[in-house]
Amino acid sequence: MSSKAEILKKIKQNQPSSITELPNLGVLGSEQFDVLETYKTVLKNIGGDFVEVPDYNAVINFIKENYDVEKRIITTLPEFAEIASLDWNNDDPHSLQNVELTIIKAHFGVSENSALWVTDDVLGQRVSPFIAQYLAIIVEKKTILPTMQQAYDKIGNQEYGFGTFIAGPSKTADIEQSLVLGAHGARGLVVFLMD
Repeated sequence: MSSKAEILKKIKQNQPSSITELPNLGVLGSEQFDVLETYKTVLKNIGGDFVEVPDYNAVINFIKENYDVEKRIITTLPEFAEIASLDWNNDDPHSLQNVELTIIKAHFGVSENSALWVTDDVLGQRVSPFIAQYLAIIVEKKTILPTMQQAYDKIGNQEYGFGTFIAGPSKTADIEQSLVLGAHGARGLVVFLMD
């Protein structure tokens, strides 16, 4: 008998006598905390920023005051047609290398890690949030969920070609614990928390 077969035989002989039930994950997120305040605190701690806004006009005003609107700004949201290009979806992704700001809207957010769920139907192109210098994501306050468990329950049966959670700007830390923002993607992220 080979050593592999012998090892497998011994494993079969030493199986646990009873099957342990999986834990009840329904208790996750049942603790009470301020979902919005937790979201904002976590986002700040991981290098992102937030602005609470009542509507799209407030977002437009913030962008005009804080970004160079003469540089290339892209979006899939028609509300931003006056400051951003809407006709880039069929461009070669390599042509997006000079994008200063990408504006997208998330389906929902997650309080415990400040992640935002986006899919290809809101991105235009998969590369768009990762290739821009800066990223602006709009999320409605009422759609922020407390935990990732609840987020996965929400997206469990959805159909999409591409989806990702985005939390904070791109970052990396080396062995000396030096955090670098904008390492592999957007140098900055602002989340517009919309009423």
